[in-house]
Amino acid sequence: MAPLKISIPSAHEKTPEHGKAYTEYTIKIEHAFPRAASSVSKRYSDFSALDSALRSQAGSAPPVALPAKSWGIGGLLGLGSGTATPEAIEKRRAGLEAYLRGIETAEDGRWRIAKAYRDFLELDDKEGKRPANFPGSQFGKDRVRDSSDWLDKHADLKGSLQDARRWLTTREQATNATSQHEAAANAKKSLVRAGTLIASLEEGLGRLSGSSADSWSGEKLGEGEVRRRRDMISSLRKEKDGLENVLNSMAVKAAMSSSTTSSAAVSESQKASLLNTSSSSKPSSRRVLGGAPVETERTRELDNEGVLQLQQQIIQEQDEDLVDLTTVVRRMREMGVAINTEIVEQNALLGLFEEDVERVDGKIKIAKKRIAKIR
Repeated sequence: MAPLKISIPSAHEKTPEHGKAYTEYTIKIEHAFPRAASSVSKRYSDFSALDSALRSQAGSAPPVALPAKSWGIGGLLGLGSGTATPEAIEKRRAGLEAYLRGIETAEDGRWRIAKAYRDFLELDDKEGKRPANFPGSQFGKDRVRDSSDWLDKHADLKGSLQDARRWLTTREQATNATSQHEAAANAKKSLVRAGTLIASLEEGLGRLSGSSADSWSGEKLGEGEVRRRRDMISSLRKEKDGLENVLNSMAVKAAMSSSTTSSAAVSESQKASLLNTSSSSKPSSRRVLGGAPVETERTRELDNEGVLQLQQQIIQEQDEDLVDLTTVVRRMREMGVAINTEIVEQNALLGLFEEDVERVDGKIKIAKKRIAKIR
């Protein structure tokens, strides 16, 4: 839903039959096609009630503050309400207009979808139906507004996936637990952000293609462009799923390694007292073929059967990592093929454009020759 164009073109004084005169402001609302423009008249007390209701329903004040209630300097100093001069009325009119436009153009749409705001502008249709929120409002600042904004969000999605890939590489290369946990948390954060953007892009593409059930009066994309953008989302979703699998496998591997290390940890002094090593004993510098295998912290407390199970577990983990890596490589290859296809199509279009230019240039030359003959 495109933002409404709101203005307050005029303000006039109104005197009821029984009561004191007050200033009334005419609010003009330009809706998206095909709905015609509408207008409502409100006084300052209505704006004040709206501001209080929005603070209550949205949980915070609107982005632009409401103009002061008092007129002129006298009201500000507590010397009375002041005089409603034409200059003061015009200043308040501009302030009220900025107040409504601030709500309508804010990235955060919680004030626009509030019941108090819609009732204030009388945005309900003739049957009294009112949507609970406008299409895509659940995504907040990530909501897709139009086709160009869709491309911007798509670029943000690719950036989030690049950040996740970078943090996963940092997690793999980290040498201490603190760095590993920090890198894993940042990778998870980037992947969550990517998931939100994918959902927003899918919802926005549904509106831009006209297939969404929500009313949408903005621009529509052609079937070919919709299909191309849907493929773009699909490829990035596959990449996100692959990165999530890699992150999950890293977490499982780290948990198992931490458990084994903590149970098999032995201090240097304990090893020395256990093996009764002397300072005079020195390892042989000669290479011994078929010597005893080197003991590690993970195998020190295991018997032969336990060592065999550990070896099988390590092989299985390596196979799983290989499958994940193969999946990522395959998806990268699919992306490369898609990019190459797009480049070929663009080159073909450029070739057609060049032919059109040459044909038009030839016609222009013929026209110039005929003009020269006429002269």
